[in-house]
Amino acid sequence: MVRCLPRKTLRPKSSTMSQASDDKPVTDSGSPIMVGLRVIETALATLPFSPGVYRMLDARGDALYVGKARALKRRVATYTHLSRLPERLRRMVYETRHLEIITTSSEAEALLLEANLIKRLRPRFNIVLRDDKSYPWLVITEDHPFPQIAKHRGERRKGASYWGPFASAWAVNQTLTALQRVFLLRSCRDTVFESRDRPCLLYQIKRCAAPCVERIGSEDYAALVADAKRFLSGETPSIQQRLAGEMEAAAERLEFERAAALRDRIRGLTHIQGQDRTHLAGVGDADVVALHQAAGQSCVQVFFFRGGRNNGNRPYFLTRGEQGPEAVLGAFLGQLYDDLPPPPLILLSHQPSGTPLLAEALSIKAGRKVELHRPQRGDKRAVVEHAESNAREALERRLAEGTAQEALLGGVARVFDLPASPERIEVYDNSHIQGANAYGVMIAAGPAGFLKQAYRKFAIRSAPAPGDDFAMMREVFERRFGRALKEDPARSGGTWPDLVLIDGGLGQLNAARTVLAELGCDDLPLVAVAKGPDRDAGREWFHRPDAPPLQLPPRDPVLYYLQRLRDEAHRFAITTHRAGRSKALVRSELDEIPGVGPALKRKLLNHFGSARGVRNAAFEDLANAAGVGPTVARKIYEHFHPGG
Repeated sequence: MVRCLPRKTLRPKSSTMSQASDDKPVTDSGSPIMVGLRVIETALATLPFSPGVYRMLDARGDALYVGKARALKRRVATYTHLSRLPERLRRMVYETRHLEIITTSSEAEALLLEANLIKRLRPRFNIVLRDDKSYPWLVITEDHPFPQIAKHRGERRKGASYWGPFASAWAVNQTLTALQRVFLLRSCRDTVFESRDRPCLLYQIKRCAAPCVERIGSEDYAALVADAKRFLSGETPSIQQRLAGEMEAAAERLEFERAAALRDRIRGLTHIQGQDRTHLAGVGDADVVALHQAAGQSCVQVFFFRGGRNNGNRPYFLTRGEQGPEAVLGAFLGQLYDDLPPPPLILLSHQPSGTPLLAEALSIKAGRKVELHRPQRGDKRAVVEHAESNAREALERRLAEGTAQEALLGGVARVFDLPASPERIEVYDNSHIQGANAYGVMIAAGPAGFLKQAYRKFAIRSAPAPGDDFAMMREVFERRFGRALKEDPARSGGTWPDLVLIDGGLGQLNAARTVLAELGCDDLPLVAVAKGPDRDAGREWFHRPDAPPLQLPPRDPVLYYLQRLRDEAHRFAITTHRAGRSKALVRSELDEIPGVGPALKRKLLNHFGSARGVRNAAFEDLANAAGVGPTVARKIYEHFHPGG
């Protein structure tokens, strides 16, 4: 469970906050639900009638529920009528020990704040969009004579145009390849561009105009950039007509090489349009959002259309999705556009709860009108039905996978004599090369598959001897479970494992067992997975404390599942180790100079070409380099020339 953020980080400048609580321990003479009810009734005495957001917190301060209200006092008062509440909300009142509010200037502002807090705090009793992935964009730089086109994630910066979002890295890669093929824009970094003295392979395969070696002038390249922007804005037909005219004119002038190049670009545009089977005619920027519910679960499928082109689609699976489609879709849209700019048009499969308020809030966020529309006929309805079909199929696949996963977890429980199917399995592994760049890792899995947001890396700090795997395992377990005891000693937050797997043999098992015993956690089921003879997959031995080792039949589905868990931990360990090793390899002598950070280091390397160039530079050259100055230049020069 995500911890509540410090209150000052959640409080808008124009907001006020109040708090009411009842920290009395629950005794036999007092029902727990009455304790929560008293907390709410106490808060009601001071609650205003203004719009705002309220948060129900449990005894640890974790968020149970986040809600918005036009009038806080009236809305919160509904929780005192227990007989009118559904079972889900009665359980919430049962656990409530604190209530906090944030007042806002309007209900629309409260809706935006509610969506932000739900996404950040992930309260247990809200409909929560669990999506930790950032969305990829295309970026065209504008602060260079020959702009670069590239993929982008994260914060935007000035001096660039952004196009998107795209549903996935695959979707943005497809568009990037198409743009390179048709408009021949460079994708290399500025440092690579400046150092080229001959065209790269992309020029040879006709995916770059090679401006780095002046195979194209700045005016002609600027025209290509303008065409690419028009294409991304949906002006493909006009571009194709103009290119066709230029091709015919070049052929008439007997410039057959240029005509052939234009022909290839036209073919590229035709290929792009042929690939785009799902499109919205007459609509520039829009999102299509469709919901399907089954077996108490909800899946929302979102198609991103920009410039009339399909930028891909992505399924979202919601927790607390057992409510009706209108409530689920309303909660989903607020959280989806918390970190995405809303398009002018959003096409929906269902009419969400509070549509006018939601449209107003999204319009405020976008700075222009945003329309929420549920089409009934025509092309728009056909696209929505296509998205609904995708949502249904995605949820059916997930339910089928979940059924198979439950069967596998039941098999794990039988093999290792667990009292019930494990909800959380943690797997540990180490990776190093003769003790160098040593890392331990933890992965987690459960009924929903791999829990990648729970993966952890541990840079080994205190192994007494290089390559001591047992000491590494001890350190990882001390840090992992020592922290767990501090943060969740009652083991009620869902972060404690029901089964711990270790990639190793009896030595690793005994090291982990010793640590758990010292911490008082020796009741955790612990299993070490040792490779079979000749490291043969399928003949693994499973070691447990105070139990004889066992093997599973070679074709047992549970064995395959345990191998998959072990292999995922090994993959994550190797990836983590390689990343750490690469980071160590790129360190240079510039890192040893006090006051030289990453930004200045980059400027020095760009200016002088290498660390050796910086070391051999005269003081005057250092002082004249961009972003350095005399003071820093003196530090750098004296570092390489002490006493000079």
